[in-house]
Amino acid sequence: MKIEQLYTGCLSQGTYYIKSNGEAAIIDPLREISQYLDKAKKDKVKIKYIFETHFHADFVSGHVTLSEKTNAPIIYGPLANPSYDAHIAKDEEIFNVGNIKIKAIHTPGHTIESTTYLLYDENNKEHSIFSGDTLFLGDVGRPDLAQKAANMTQEQLAGMLFDSLRSKIMCLPDTVLVYPAHGAGSSCGKKMLKQTVDTLGNQKRTNYALRKNMSKKEFVNEVLNGLESPPEYFPSNVKLNKEGYKSIETILSNAKKEIKPKNIENIISETGAIILDLRKPEEFAREHIPNSIFIGLDGNFAPWVGELIVDIKQPLILIVAENREEEAITRLSRVGFDNTLGVLSGGIEAWKKYGKEVDDINSVPAIDFEKIYDLAKDNVFDVRKNSEYKSKHILSAQNTPLNHINEFLDYFPEFGYFYIHCASGYRSMIAASILKSRGIHNLINIEGGIKEIEKTNILISESTCPSQLNKKRKK
Repeated sequence: MKIEQLYTGCLSQGTYYIKSNGEAAIIDPLREISQYLDKAKKDKVKIKYIFETHFHADFVSGHVTLSEKTNAPIIYGPLANPSYDAHIAKDEEIFNVGNIKIKAIHTPGHTIESTTYLLYDENNKEHSIFSGDTLFLGDVGRPDLAQKAANMTQEQLAGMLFDSLRSKIMCLPDTVLVYPAHGAGSSCGKKMLKQTVDTLGNQKRTNYALRKNMSKKEFVNEVLNGLESPPEYFPSNVKLNKEGYKSIETILSNAKKEIKPKNIENIISETGAIILDLRKPEEFAREHIPNSIFIGLDGNFAPWVGELIVDIKQPLILIVAENREEEAITRLSRVGFDNTLGVLSGGIEAWKKYGKEVDDINSVPAIDFEKIYDLAKDNVFDVRKNSEYKSKHILSAQNTPLNHINEFLDYFPEFGYFYIHCASGYRSMIAASILKSRGIHNLINIEGGIKEIEKTNILISESTCPSQLNKKRKK
């Protein structure tokens, strides 16, 4: 028996490849399925089952395409209702894979159909669980994503999750390994650890949600407390996972088309496309196409596209480094953004050679910002998450989180310069591009964000009391 965790950092997502005696099972596959087919071919095994822990909201799974390619059935837990053929397992139904067994354990709460898969090794010993979004390391799945589909309140789902954990998972041996679907950085939880595998015994000792003598009321309050609003693209991904989608091969063939600079404006006029610039932050700051949106490929690219663009049907034109086109299109497809019209042929250099205008972003190193801080301190905006801001921030800074940036447009000064920053510069450059696309140009980005600011003598507050925002821009 071999268990291989295939972890995708930009999604903070774990997929699992399990093989035993000539057969294999895949749990929660990504949309690009070639890696699983290649592994199975190399190992000379047959993919027998494709297990889905639930209808994922944060990414589009590869289950449908993988099933078409291998004829392996898709397995869901009780109460799942996909539009395509799938085997809906009974609670505690057993599936044989080579010399091992996998038991479907219905663990509703994160979603109504959420299922944990318990693996028994060759000696019929309880070896590991693949817990999906039911149990994370350090946390549990948020119960507020499936309220509408389940026709339940988040409190009711949280109570159901409490029961699932205590009656179905915590009763398992401490030696059982926990393989979750996500780690730190995912929006599916709030306190997830960076590590991606642990023993159940250690989780019982350290995970706040698995405390002994914890009442259901305490659990519900703690699980729901401090949840930030989920990304708005989540329901669209759930729909694709329930109803099916185009193959990644089809998406790539359509999206890799090269678009000449002379045709860009007509395409935007006809389709309403957005120019999405995927280069490095410093490259975008130096020069970019006016009104283009920066979301760099080297950061948490796909989740931020989903968070900020929201509409997965939005037409996109990409500006991306040479030889990274397929990577960009693939990562977009992971979160359901399949409507890429093409890539700017020749990139920004071709745009300039064609005589087109470019714009830039004003930036200042943190050490230079320190020199003018006393004059600028009332016009500093921190675009990190509220939880990051509460942890530490420039004493006078106002918090305008990037994921809600459009709600704060009236708060940025209309006259004079204002300054924005994040943790290291990635998110503030995204924010700068969005603000400029909205006609707000009097901004200056603080290079290196709070990491560089902390090296100066600028006062940093660890108070949890946020600065009050004052509306300054005319409506």
